Amino acid sequence: MNTDLAKKECKACDGGTPALKGESLQQFKNQLDGGWQLVGEQRLERQFKFPDFRHALEFTNQVGEIAEEQGHHPDIFLTYGEVRLQIWTHKINGLTESDFILAAKITELE
Repeated sequence: MNTDLAKKECKACDGGTPALKGESLQQFKNQLDGGWQLVGEQRLERQFKFPDFRHALEFTNQVGEIAEEQGHHPDIFLTYGEVRLQIWTHKINGLTESDFILAAKITELE
């Protein structure tokens, strides 16, 4: 699935942006390729599997480059053959469009 979300740019949150809820949240989730999970309407999470540590680390570095370009940073958990990402907007402890944009950009790395 090629999503228009991946073509957008993340926008900084000033803390006054309301978190997405309910149907709005689900509409953004439906635009992402499979694998991303909503956790309590507050976070996006996904696990990526790799044959070894080197490939997992390379992927982590690519995610880091995207995060720096977008000014929006996921929590990254790296272990042998696996990377788990959590994305949310920390200032509001919830999800905004930018979180889904970042997830879509990361999905394109596959």
